[in-house]
Amino acid sequence: MRDVYSIGQDTLVMIATDRISAFDVILPQGIPYKGQVLNQIASKFLDATADIVPNWKRATPDPMVTVGIRCEAFKVEMVIRGYLTGSAWREYKTGVRTLCGIALPNGMRENEKFPTPIVTPTTKADAGHDENISKAEIIAQGLVSKDDYEQLERYTQALFQRGTEIAAQKGLILVDTKYEFGKKDGKIYLIDEIHTPDSSRYFYSEGYLQRFEKGEEQKQLSKEFVRKWLMDNGFQGKTGQKVPEMTPAYCESVSERYIELFEKITGEKFVKAAADDVADRIKKNVEAYLK
Repeated sequence: MRDVYSIGQDTLVMIATDRISAFDVILPQGIPYKGQVLNQIASKFLDATADIVPNWKRATPDPMVTVGIRCEAFKVEMVIRGYLTGSAWREYKTGVRTLCGIALPNGMRENEKFPTPIVTPTTKADAGHDENISKAEIIAQGLVSKDDYEQLERYTQALFQRGTEIAAQKGLILVDTKYEFGKKDGKIYLIDEIHTPDSSRYFYSEGYLQRFEKGEEQKQLSKEFVRKWLMDNGFQGKTGQKVPEMTPAYCESVSERYIELFEKITGEKFVKAAADDVADRIKKNVEAYLK
């Protein structure tokens, strides 16, 4: 969850907060240091992929803040999947064999690798749930032009390949992720966060095949464990359902998982930023940068 501020016509200030959402619902408790983790991972991956596609980042004046180019966002999110898992698996096991216009083979198992990664875009809803949509529907509805969409697909595939290579160096599998793009003065930019535990799913490489062959759950680093905890406690964001109690101990355990991913994917020790007065710290750091 982010707070976004426009500075004039060309600049955005994006604050990655400690709030957390699942099933399009903002959960009642924040996760300590989550915003810092997401912002710093995204910043590193924006730098590591800037040779593939221009991106919106100009600076990170605070551990929880990125300042960048204000773009007009495309009305779709580019989801790419290397493995059959998560929401795609939940649909597949009900008998669905077409995802965003892509035919899926029969006989696949949970967490099985696709022969090649598949791009399964979603609408970018202003409110409510994002919906799966096909390339043909996107172009027919005029959400994105044919030329722009095909460029977004090429960028998506190249970014996923780079993310996969970096993850492999750290003993991880980049399972699936999503990218958002925008346009400024006719030029396409990669925007928002990338390759974070909120936008991506990672498995540990070690033991993946053994777990898959035995039909066991994969050891993973992503926000999926929060969704699973919610589902196990009877919550999927549906009317009448109540969010289970998020105790301080539970929130701390989620924080530890986020920090674990930071350290695993970056190979660096996570340094907790001062948390005495976060709002004042952010204000001072952003104002100093803007001057």
